[in-house]
Amino acid sequence: MAEVVEVLVPGGKATAGPPIGPALGPLGINVKAVVDQINQQTASFNGMQVPVRIDVDDKKNFTVTVGIPPTTALIMKEAGIEKGSPEPNQVVVGNLPLEAAIRIARMKQQDMLSYDLKHAVKEVVGTCVSMGITVDGKRPKEALSAISSGSYDNVLTE
Repeated sequence: MAEVVEVLVPGGKATAGPPIGPALGPLGINVKAVVDQINQQTASFNGMQVPVRIDVDDKKNFTVTVGIPPTTALIMKEAGIEKGSPEPNQVVVGNLPLEAAIRIARMKQQDMLSYDLKHAVKEVVGTCVSMGITVDGKRPKEALSAISSGSYDNVLTE
């Protein structure tokens, strides 16, 4: 019977300690080999928490599948901030260019409920509301209204 281990690890900096080591140790596979493969595959997500799935079969072979970091982590990286605002409606901590929101939406679209790019971008911008981040210099709710009214349709093509 195959075993599946799902963990959240820092991109490019996974270790054999918790949460990976204790989860894989009882399965009898080479934890260092798994950690090395995870670090190799998550190196581009340095500084972000990355979801990782490790499938181990009966013959002790393993497959590492790397997911995409949470939307908030991608927004913080693009906006160049450490954390969101403690008072999102009062204090603005950064600005996310619309092009970055589109990039994030394309990256995350398969995991989102949106059926097209325009709505996926609106989901990303909606996340900015609770983080205290402006979008293209506008409050996120103003940016959502502009996207809904079609102001950005020229750049929101699939």
